[in-house]
Amino acid sequence: MVHSDLFDAVAFTAELVRIPSCDPPGGELAVAQAVARQLAALGIEHELDEFLPGRANVIGRVRGTGAKPPLVLSAHLDTTPVGEQDWQFPPFAGDVVDDRLRGRGASDMKSAVATFIAAADRINRRAEPLAGDVILAFTAGESANCLGAHHLVKSGFQSEIGAFLCGEPSTLDIIVVEKAILWLQATAKGELGHVSGAAGINAIDLMVDFLTDLRGLTLDLPEHPLLTPPSVNVGRIEGGSAVNVTPDRCSAEIDVRFGPGIAVETVMAQLEAVLPAGVSLEITDFKHAVEEPSDSDFVAACTAAIASRTGHAPQIKGVSYYSDGAILLEGLDVPFAIVGPGDLGMSGQANETASVERIRQVVDIYVDIATRWLS
Repeated sequence: MVHSDLFDAVAFTAELVRIPSCDPPGGELAVAQAVARQLAALGIEHELDEFLPGRANVIGRVRGTGAKPPLVLSAHLDTTPVGEQDWQFPPFAGDVVDDRLRGRGASDMKSAVATFIAAADRINRRAEPLAGDVILAFTAGESANCLGAHHLVKSGFQSEIGAFLCGEPSTLDIIVVEKAILWLQATAKGELGHVSGAAGINAIDLMVDFLTDLRGLTLDLPEHPLLTPPSVNVGRIEGGSAVNVTPDRCSAEIDVRFGPGIAVETVMAQLEAVLPAGVSLEITDFKHAVEEPSDSDFVAACTAAIASRTGHAPQIKGVSYYSDGAILLEGLDVPFAIVGPGDLGMSGQANETASVERIRQVVDIYVDIATRWLS
């Protein structure tokens, strides 16, 4: 625990990186406890909610006068797995080499957790409160299924959101649009057989035919000026029970990403058009696209804050990743932006690092954004 005058966002990021919280399996509780202890040391109102064994959210709050709706600062406590690839350094090193903080979660996104806390500490020590609350929303399980965000929705947290600033990696540019994420399970059903007798119908062969056609499919969907084209990715395949038995079932999990304003039914119709007999498609998850007008007042406040601290105007961008905003902002019409110290494109990569300089810079930026928006 570090008290206010000594709190260092870089050092606390390093501390959090040294606590594994890969999802799967999750287990963010130890990170949540470290965050809660730090908030307590800084005198920031907070609550730790272990809503499932080992899975926890932390909500912090710096109270304003109530004249304006709250500004939510959103970050997740989990990380992606480290993978099987050899790293050039220990995955949970939590050290600094050549002005880069090293380890899983450095960019995505424990640096955002630490810098949001540092900004909240600065705001909490103001002589005069801001016009609205600043709420820290730190969640479990974002990297896989947004488990913590779904729990917040069930507890009524959406009513607290007046504006939403997410700390996902952006390299200090401003993200104003995320793609929609559609997860599907394809299931091929064949007939059992044996290599020494009746062959049956090979479900893996049926799936291979479908995935081959899928690989050649270009989705005919409207383009977005800030987004890459729609994507279709097969992430997992499972089938068969023994090498000498004809498999009667094979399944594949598919990730489809596309821009805002496109109906799921439109996408499904194009995918189902290449389905062969014996293969079916089922929706397992859908995360809505999130978009903020590039010329909104909130984006202008973020732009001014970044430019004043870095000396250059940030770029306005879109991303293919999703954030907790896909869940927490569903059905709401509130300002949204992503500004984070992590490197855009670093998420899920081996040898993950984050810029120490940007971690320090972004604290001032977050304080500036909150002050501009809530004054």
